[in-house]
Amino acid sequence: MTALAHKIWRKTIMFGELVMFSHTLFSLPFALISMVWAAGGLPSAYIMIWSLIALVAARNGANALNRVADRTFDELNPRTADRHLPRKLLGSKEVVIFVVINYAIFIVAAAMLNTLCFILSPVAIILISSYSYAKRYTWLSHLYLGFVIASAPVGAWFAVTGAFAFTPFVLGTIVMLWIAGFDIVYATQDIEFDRKTGLWSVPSVFGLEDSLFIARSLHLIMVLLLLVLAWMRSLGWIYLSGIGIAIILLLVEHQIIKPSNRKLMKLASYKLNQVISMVILFCTLIDFYVQSTS
Repeated sequence: MTALAHKIWRKTIMFGELVMFSHTLFSLPFALISMVWAAGGLPSAYIMIWSLIALVAARNGANALNRVADRTFDELNPRTADRHLPRKLLGSKEVVIFVVINYAIFIVAAAMLNTLCFILSPVAIILISSYSYAKRYTWLSHLYLGFVIASAPVGAWFAVTGAFAFTPFVLGTIVMLWIAGFDIVYATQDIEFDRKTGLWSVPSVFGLEDSLFIARSLHLIMVLLLLVLAWMRSLGWIYLSGIGIAIILLLVEHQIIKPSNRKLMKLASYKLNQVISMVILFCTLIDFYVQSTS
């Protein structure tokens, strides 16, 4: 029994690593902001729980599918050759089963929320699944990834209200531009590999310097839209302070980019952006509750 429990625990850890579970911090904070704004306060525990289940299940399924779809490329790329599928630590069949289970959980969670979420759940699955193949056909795959992840705050709004609104789409656009920007930064590590294997990316098409300019431009528009949100929702100085901190972190991110240094690239592309999302989350929520109680 102890051996079985250890095996299950090891598999759980490996699946968590496979889907990069810690990267939930990219979408979750913006989904929480969307839910609070939609509810005009803290949503019910019921909405919170089912929304989080839906978000995590959809994300896990999509990331796992991406690993299966990219297995051949991961085996060929020295940067990714140590991932679980190339090393045969996990098998493709069990990962596909993991995908199916997570997508089923997502549909159930969507149905538990409201009719609109349930109706849109198959559309969401198609969108999040198709990203895995976008890089084979277009250098716009970075924006498509951002678009897919942007469904988190939009879906969170739908989960609370069951209706369309303008605010979540602005928030979703911010997420799309932000994700696309740092995904382009991360992809600069694979310029030659992508060109050699025929994969499409902004860096492989436009080169290093132009790609970094495009990434900076996307992040600039993201910041401008964050300021637009401040005007739209009459947000206060605490929110604006958070945006100020995010701007500083983005500037640091773009200053330390060095494609030949994997640790530095992971810091620039992932670590700093996880901090940015949490700073925006906390400052936005604090600002909201300060204003609502004043």
